[in-house]
Amino acid sequence: MRSIKQPGTPVSERIQWVEARGRAFAFRLEAGLPLLEAARRGFAAEGFAGGVLNFGNAALGPFAYVMPALSKTAENAAFYSDTFRPSGVTRTRLGSMTLGMRDGAPFFHCHGLWTEADGKASGGHMLPDETDVDEPFVVEAFGVDGAMFTAEPDPETNFKLFGPVAAASTGARATSRAFALRLRPNQDFSRCLEAFCRAHGIARAKIHGGVGSTIGARFTHGGVTEPFATELAITAGVIAPGPSGALEAALDVALIDYTGGIAEGRLIRGDNPVLMTMELVLEVLG
Repeated sequence: MRSIKQPGTPVSERIQWVEARGRAFAFRLEAGLPLLEAARRGFAAEGFAGGVLNFGNAALGPFAYVMPALSKTAENAAFYSDTFRPSGVTRTRLGSMTLGMRDGAPFFHCHGLWTEADGKASGGHMLPDETDVDEPFVVEAFGVDGAMFTAEPDPETNFKLFGPVAAASTGARATSRAFALRLRPNQDFSRCLEAFCRAHGIARAKIHGGVGSTIGARFTHGGVTEPFATELAITAGVIAPGPSGALEAALDVALIDYTGGIAEGRLIRGDNPVLMTMELVLEVLG
């Protein structure tokens, strides 16, 4: 399996996880607000301090983002581009967000694909402090109670990354057993989720949110992304028994690589290792 050497020593626990409770719901992000504040208000209205969400068509402006890039130093295995600030209104096709905490304040990690006002198709990592909602739009969210994605220094990758930590209950109405997860580098995305579910007695689960990166990508439709540094959003995902009865992860994703190449499709099981991180929520269905 492909792998990328990280600057730090791998920790023994390859999946960072916290068991919690949660609930799926939809809400509308209001125009004229920073995207971060609009998302925070939507979760807070349901009693949650954080969680994950997915969205489709949205209008954002002002808008700022970075793309994956090669690292100019040995301090990181890959890095970010300079900041892009396209003029006018940027219209997204899809996106996935994790809402958590960084330095004691709300923060998000959000990847997506979009079309800029001049017609340029692009994607990457949205910047929470420079992106506003231009028109109202509805998102599909999953609030988490008892866990919080918190940005902390990660010595393996030498980045400050979101990972789940235990948190006090906010008293939100939570109806499902759930796990907040962060997958660490150089392990196959599908296989490690399947192993996690087997280890925790999970017969069926649905993925909510899903933000991270893979080392290139190999798709079931035959498509291949060769450039190793990507920014990826999960568009749909389930873990359920396959034809043989064994658990299989079906992961539909969209990504952009450091050359600007865009790809979408279902990942091949066993051939798509994590590059830096992958954060998501598993809702237990059985």
